[in-house]
Amino acid sequence: MAKPARLPRLRATPLATWERDGVKAALKKAGLSTDDVDAPALLCWRFELDDLTPVGFGGLEIHGEDALLRSVVTLPPMRHRGVARAMIAALEAEAQIAGCRTMWLLTTSAAQLFDRLGYAACERASVPKAIRQTQQFAALCPTSATVMTKPLP
Repeated sequence: MAKPARLPRLRATPLATWERDGVKAALKKAGLSTDDVDAPALLCWRFELDDLTPVGFGGLEIHGEDALLRSVVTLPPMRHRGVARAMIAALEAEAQIAGCRTMWLLTTSAAQLFDRLGYAACERASVPKAIRQTQQFAALCPTSATVMTKPLP
């Protein structure tokens, strides 16, 4: 059995709403929505390597014991190096610290990545009401987006 690749060590810096221009630029370049990046309910982080090289951004919305994974984007030069996996692991850890027991997400293009990270596709009807009522779920992501979930340890 092959040994899993070691995740890069990342620094995660929480971003205030007025510090999110980089998030917006990266999301826009990736063809993702920037409509609610300034929303106070969205917690955003900038991720960097130990040498302060920026690698990407990611976010969470916390709703009780449920967290909605949001706005995960790896900067183009850093793709295919395990950076997305490391960012998602860091965001899952943040959700656990906040008391969350389950992660949720919507994706139009990365279902295979999330499947490899332990997320499973699920029916929209199984999503908790608080997550279904988020702007991301209710308006920003198309109904064709894959809904996925993962229990947190």
